[in-house]
Amino acid sequence: MFANKFTVKVIVALATLLLLTSCSENETNSNLTLAQNTKAAAIVLDVHKSPTCGCCKKWISHINNHGIESISHNDENFAVIKDTKGIAPRYLSCHTAISKDGYVFEGHVPAKFIQQFINQSHGDDVIGLSVPAMPVGSPGMEVGDKFQPYRVLLLKANGSYEVYATVQSYQEQF
Repeated sequence: MFANKFTVKVIVALATLLLLTSCSENETNSNLTLAQNTKAAAIVLDVHKSPTCGCCKKWISHINNHGIESISHNDENFAVIKDTKGIAPRYLSCHTAISKDGYVFEGHVPAKFIQQFINQSHGDDVIGLSVPAMPVGSPGMEVGDKFQPYRVLLLKANGSYEVYATVQSYQEQF
């Protein structure tokens, strides 16, 4: 009788151990797959900017700190890139970032909106987002506690735009 109880306890213990090991392996494999998918889906932007522009460097730090990878290109004359990508003069700012899918992010577009945009589908008529000019308080344009409300524009290939987002406060950018 004692041997029977001992055998049952050993079998239950081994079954529990196998179950836990199996769950741990599946969880590890799931976490590994999730990490691989996240890495594969990483947003990488080619950023074209002036070599001396301090606000561009601050904006690059902003996007990098919010999960977007950047490859910085110091260009003396990157107006050609803006023109080639179809960014009308009224939407211009100090730097242009281009995604691997060819979308443009002109100026101080917050990382939050870049990520949101990249995770949506868009028609062939959309070229990207812009924060024209350089609004005070936008990422990279921080000046103390000053903030100027601004709009993030959805740029269309025909030169028109739609308002993608309106940013009324510093906190809404994050």
